Amino acid sequence: MVESQSLQLIQRASQLNDVMTHHISERLIAKGHTSLTPSLLSFLSTLECGVNFGSEIARKLGVTRQMVAKTVKELCRLGYLEQVQGTGRQKEILFTERGEQLMSEARALLSELDNVLLDFTDGEKISQLINELSRIYQLVEQQTHT
Repeated sequence: MVESQSLQLIQRASQLNDVMTHHISERLIAKGHTSLTPSLLSFLSTLECGVNFGSEIARKLGVTRQMVAKTVKELCRLGYLEQVQGTGRQKEILFTERGEQLMSEARALLSELDNVLLDFTDGEKISQLINELSRIYQLVEQQTHT
């Protein structure tokens, strides 16, 4: 049986996402964000720095609005997000000061990982890999809509 390169790509990308998210989450826990899980960190990483809306987050993540509401409620309880009344019935979802600090610390840790990657290989190879993954994404996205 021939091994699918698409399957291998999916598995490696998933493994890389998991190991990097777990690494950043562990480092953030060590910095005092003890209630942060890799899944909560992944959720936070999809949010914009400004105003977010539950329906937009649900569309972006491909999950239900109820799932988003539950996660946002938990992140509000932990002090990383807040909800304020927006126009109409939609609530605006914003980072709190604590949430902004968390994301700043996460970006610094990602920068450290960048340096490790640059020590391993030159930056040009990483940039090429990112560009190739973007092209693969676009190709698969086009296939999905045909």
